[in-house]
Amino acid sequence: MLMAEFQYTPQHLVRLLQIIVDNNCDMAVRQVASIHFKNFIAKNWSPHEPDEQPKISEDDKNLVRHHILEFVAKVPPLLRVQLGECLKTIIHADYPEQWPHLLDWVKLNLSQDDPQVYAALFVLRILSRKYEFKSDEERVPVHRIVDEIFSSLLNIFNKLVQIANPPVDVADYIKLISSKEETHQQYLPCISFLLKSILFLLPVARLLLCKPSKSILEIPKQLFDPNVFNAWMVLFLNVLERPVPLEGQPVDPELRKTWGWWKVKKWTVHILNRLYTRFGDLKLHNPENRAFAQMFQKTYAGKILECHLNLLNVIRVGGYLPDRVTNLILQYLSNSISKNSMYNLLQPRLDVILFEIVFPLMCFSDNDQKLWDEDPHEYVRKGYDIIEDLYSPRTASMDFVSELVRKRGKENLQKFIQFIVDIFNRYDEAPVEYKPYRQKDGALLAIGALCDKLKQTEPYKSELERMLVQHVFPEFSSLVGHLRAKAAWVAGQYAHINFSDQNNFRQALHSVVSGMRDPELPVQLNEIRPILPQLLDEFFKLMNEVENEDLVFTLETIVDKFGEEMAPYALGLCQNLAAAFWRCMNTAEADDEADDPGALAAVGCLRAISTILESVSRLPHLFVQVEPTLLPIMRRMLTTDGQEVFEEVLEIVSYMTFFSPSISLDMWSLWPLMMEALADWAIDFFPNILVPLDNYISRGTAHFLACKEPDYQQSLWNMISSIMADRNMEDSDIEPAPKLVQVVFQNCRGQVDQWVEPYLRITVERLRRSEKSYLKCLLMQVIADALYYNAALTLSILQKFGVATEIFGLWLQMLQQVKKSGVRANFKREHDKKVCCLGLTSLLALPVDQLSGDALERVFKATLDLLVAYKEQVAEAAKEEEAEDDDDMDGFQTDDEEEDADGSDKEMGVDAEDGDEADSNKLQKLAAQVEARFLNSFSFSNMCLSPPLLVDFPCPVSKAMQASDPLRFQSLTQTLDFHYQALANGIARHANQRRAEIEKEKLEKATAAGTSKRSHYLTIQRFGWSDGHGHGHVLSIVFEMRDRKTIGELALLSDSRFSMVVV
Repeated sequence: MLMAEFQYTPQHLVRLLQIIVDNNCDMAVRQVASIHFKNFIAKNWSPHEPDEQPKISEDDKNLVRHHILEFVAKVPPLLRVQLGECLKTIIHADYPEQWPHLLDWVKLNLSQDDPQVYAALFVLRILSRKYEFKSDEERVPVHRIVDEIFSSLLNIFNKLVQIANPPVDVADYIKLISSKEETHQQYLPCISFLLKSILFLLPVARLLLCKPSKSILEIPKQLFDPNVFNAWMVLFLNVLERPVPLEGQPVDPELRKTWGWWKVKKWTVHILNRLYTRFGDLKLHNPENRAFAQMFQKTYAGKILECHLNLLNVIRVGGYLPDRVTNLILQYLSNSISKNSMYNLLQPRLDVILFEIVFPLMCFSDNDQKLWDEDPHEYVRKGYDIIEDLYSPRTASMDFVSELVRKRGKENLQKFIQFIVDIFNRYDEAPVEYKPYRQKDGALLAIGALCDKLKQTEPYKSELERMLVQHVFPEFSSLVGHLRAKAAWVAGQYAHINFSDQNNFRQALHSVVSGMRDPELPVQLNEIRPILPQLLDEFFKLMNEVENEDLVFTLETIVDKFGEEMAPYALGLCQNLAAAFWRCMNTAEADDEADDPGALAAVGCLRAISTILESVSRLPHLFVQVEPTLLPIMRRMLTTDGQEVFEEVLEIVSYMTFFSPSISLDMWSLWPLMMEALADWAIDFFPNILVPLDNYISRGTAHFLACKEPDYQQSLWNMISSIMADRNMEDSDIEPAPKLVQVVFQNCRGQVDQWVEPYLRITVERLRRSEKSYLKCLLMQVIADALYYNAALTLSILQKFGVATEIFGLWLQMLQQVKKSGVRANFKREHDKKVCCLGLTSLLALPVDQLSGDALERVFKATLDLLVAYKEQVAEAAKEEEAEDDDDMDGFQTDDEEEDADGSDKEMGVDAEDGDEADSNKLQKLAAQVEARFLNSFSFSNMCLSPPLLVDFPCPVSKAMQASDPLRFQSLTQTLDFHYQALANGIARHANQRRAEIEKEKLEKATAAGTSKRSHYLTIQRFGWSDGHGHGHVLSIVFEMRDRKTIGELALLSDSRFSMVVV
């Protein structure tokens, strides 16, 4: 407690610095002081909240800034690391505003003696890294740094290179100048130099953020001077060509690759590769830089290639070359294959490179065997780690071979395949004790790496099955574990080829499954139905041993493949996946690494759970069983703890609330968590949150309306009103909000009158300032649903606001707007048209004192136009679906087919136009089901609109008169022109035809099912008119009903203007 109070006293930080730099003090004490100093700076240097009072005085900050620069050169490396972290915090907070003279200090010390030079380079590295990932606007201070420092760095580097027999500490200087950590892939430096600090200083072109033809490469102006650029290149090539001293190299492999001189080699190769990437392709350059790129290609690219090949030759003669250096050199060679001038230089030595360097790197090595034996889990992890691929010579070798046969296959594919075949033959002919197992492993790797090319190229394409049977499948029973594993991997690469003999496919399949019980772990990772229980057991044994995303993905694939057949195992699967998820999360939290395989596997576990829930979606009782297992995950991961898996958890919540027989109180406890997340940090997930919220309201309507602790209605209003009123939110960001208002009006008819006015107020306010047409359509649909909810109430509220004429005028205008192509500009989806029909037909039932004759005619005509458009859209969608069915050999549509942009329904909450699309395909599918249920829910929308059409069928005039006000509708019919009479008659004929077709289909289904259960249809008769030939007609809307219970509910809603006929 005393220490906690003392640390805020004046000059406390200065005293800590004095302890850190005191050589007479015990090193352990100095280290403790440095750690405390670092932590205190990180926590307190800058206030974390706007109203937070500073805890470090300005006087103390000035003292720290002054002394820390002085001490950097005086402390040993163990303490310099801690001071470096402190400098990082201070520079990021204070430079250049509060520390304008820092660059002057760096420039001054670069011209001093060695310790000061090292300190200046150390500080410059930290300073430059501040701008590594900044935007162009934030990188303005970089220009001054480049102008002030570049010439000094060149002088220092030149002096270091001129030392005849430099000691290893010179390598440390060069390493500090030249080393470069991987730049974020979003920002690619235009030209890279040996100095690490320079690499962080250069202006960058966002090459990955635009197409190559549009990229702009910027380099410091002084480097356009050929003399200056040549000075740097001479130094680069000098370092690259200089042999690494044998004396002093560590024996330990891990220490050896980080030894100073090898790191200098690594950064030299790395930077020259960057240089080649930027200037090796003239297509990437604008006219101003093209001459510079031509000069680089002509003068330097070939020299770099020669140096790289000389370095690579060290491997051929048994020498040492670090993995990262080998990887980078092979990348340079791969990039040279497509360029004629470079390939011509490469070609004379290509066979040596390919067969004596590259292929041996692809073979199983001593290091592989050691790791296989001593740590199989680490062997598996490295094999699936994409970060390892960045450093792996084997991965770079595979890429080189693939690029060679892809770009220069005519000269190289046949000879390389013949080389592989020779290895296969020698292996087959050799006695067991002399078989070249490691070469066979490399040959199998090569065959797998060339999978795409061989599957497309004759004569190899026709021989693939025979090759697998003869050279791959036998290795499933090999005595050598790594060959069994490699055989499983190759079989997976070629699993999708068409086997002429299905027995061969079954052999491979059974061999892979049998490998799940292989005694060696890496083999395990690489007819199923009869052994499905055993297979699942083996999967979970493996998942208990190793956290691997591919393992979870494979399980997900099996679940997806067998669908409802997984039902007996669903509970066990979910329990095991939940347990695996918690293990992976604990590992990820402990390691605190963003790219940790445990974190990736955790995401995979949740995806697999979603796949299981989807596969058993027609078995609702299973959802009750798995809920206790999944509930803890949902509760924890809907908080800030689950930000990395939030989308996956929302998908699970969506399934649980959609397919369960009912929504339990435990599931309702998740509502406040989602609302809190949405208000705090999860606004980007609003489209994903929309789906479960809709499920709660539409499937748990009674609880949503009745519960007051918590008050879900008030909670929903607070959230929606806040978002829709926020002027800082873009139109596309708030789209789920009006959709939720629609859900309320559609599902709570007659029970939320108190919310109609507030929701209409925020809808009208947002409509007036909306710019995106899609949001305008959504907001107008809110008004349409409000009319469906209660037309009289809604109209009176709009009149109270003084906006009724404005709103209806805008609505009818939007209904009439078309694009140049003739396609409707608004309300494009089937769903949009259905909702508008709900609102418009609700208006038709209003009495004359609420809806004038002129307004009635406009609404009636708009309704007819809309229904005709809807009918045509449904017919077009049916044609497209039929055409897709014809194109599909199996007669099924694929899951990823997308609807036409101007055609049928998009998914609720994930519409593409003017909005953000959700990333999860499965969530989109679920959202589509939610929307389908929108119009299959209570009351009017509880009718399966298949499709909803105005139906004209003859009936006695007296019955038509009973349906509505005869005088009013007689007046309407007299004003209808021939066009609208024709539209109404056309709709009527189509409706009669569809009604007969539906009845026939239902009858056939009932007969086939051996039941006499009849389908029910509901006809809502709106009004009638005379066609001028003495026949009365009733204008009606026909819907297929799900059951008589729904019909009974509707019957309670009928009044004198409606007559119902159950068919």
